[in-house]
Amino acid sequence: MSRTRRRISGTRRHVLFAGATALALAVTTSASTGRLLEQPPTAGPAAMARSTMLGPCMISGPLGVQMSEGLPTAPGYTRSTGTVRALNLMIDFPDAPGEGSAQDRLAEFFPQTTDWFRTSSYGRLDYRPDAPIADWLRMPAPFAAYGIDRGAPFDPGYRELVQDIVAEADPDVDFSEYDLLNILITPNAGPDALETVLSVTFAGNQEAPVADGVPVANASFVYSRQDDGSGSYEQTGYRVLPHENGHVFGLPDLYTADGGAAVGHWDIMSEDWGANNDLLGWHKWKLGWLDDEQVRCASTPGTTEHRLRPLAEKGGTKLVFIPLSGSTGYALEVRTQDGNDEAVCRPGVLVYRVDAEVDTGLGPVEVVDATRDSGGCTRRPNVHAELSDAPFRPGESFDADEDGVRVTVAGADLEGTYTVRVSRK
Repeated sequence: MSRTRRRISGTRRHVLFAGATALALAVTTSASTGRLLEQPPTAGPAAMARSTMLGPCMISGPLGVQMSEGLPTAPGYTRSTGTVRALNLMIDFPDAPGEGSAQDRLAEFFPQTTDWFRTSSYGRLDYRPDAPIADWLRMPAPFAAYGIDRGAPFDPGYRELVQDIVAEADPDVDFSEYDLLNILITPNAGPDALETVLSVTFAGNQEAPVADGVPVANASFVYSRQDDGSGSYEQTGYRVLPHENGHVFGLPDLYTADGGAAVGHWDIMSEDWGANNDLLGWHKWKLGWLDDEQVRCASTPGTTEHRLRPLAEKGGTKLVFIPLSGSTGYALEVRTQDGNDEAVCRPGVLVYRVDAEVDTGLGPVEVVDATRDSGGCTRRPNVHAELSDAPFRPGESFDADEDGVRVTVAGADLEGTYTVRVSRK
């Protein structure tokens, strides 16, 4: 994390340190594993034309970073615009027979996941799920035989599991027709999500077993059920799948060893249960859901003024980025109670630092808390509440002294447009 000295001003002044409260790893989502290998130019998110003016804001990280926040996303992942076909297989085991019907398990995630992606992408991702096998697909070995636990590598357990899935499904499934694979595992296989979270994605894994002539390179495995802290999983439990599929599209985990303390619920790649949440504007630009014309690059010394529309609505300027180096910078966007952000309790300008040199699960994004030590404004369970009131309101400002950057929220009109001034030395 940055060691820059930062000041927040307005009606109150604080010394900033994001993430005062931590969640245990048992209530966070899982990290992606799998190896990303170089692929042909056609792989990965759809290519986006880049404006010369935005060049300084297209930060990048070293090649060794498994899942970087850098632009553009490396090849090897599933494209994130246009029509994407998702194969869904519901599996069980001899020692963990399926609970209820396989169709009920599928209904825990669809059509909610499709709707979530449609809303977040402004309709640019046409996510089409398919489940050609209606019943539970029984694995030949007991669940325990695969040796799967939290953080398990692809070899040998997951490789054996994928091989068995392909062998059992291949007579009825043409794997080459699909862009990604979702394995929805019977919830009674493995521990409860409140004990430990097993859900995992292997993305860009060209060393995976081959099915119908293509490697099973982008696959998400979902275990157990994630309830919202009230004993119910119906409203928010499905969001483990958009999180895992975010890895398939090349997005890193934003939580850290301290849980969701760095970003909280401002991005589904940080925490995917409790209060609802969208993706950060930076991720939407990275995925091709925002046009270059919707991004402003504040790269030159002096003061610039920007008018930002809420991230949840379609159209308008959505993101201001302040590059600090070739790999880091601050992002500004407006978050309001709308769309996938229905639970936002303090609308305003969200400020966060992006570092493309920090790998998945190590905190590549850090949200600036405008109201540190407030305890937050949400009372929903299973939420890192401290950052729920992080956005800046009109009249408040943020100073990153060592970076020579000052951000001031100058005002907001009745139509919801925020005016932001960026000053840099």
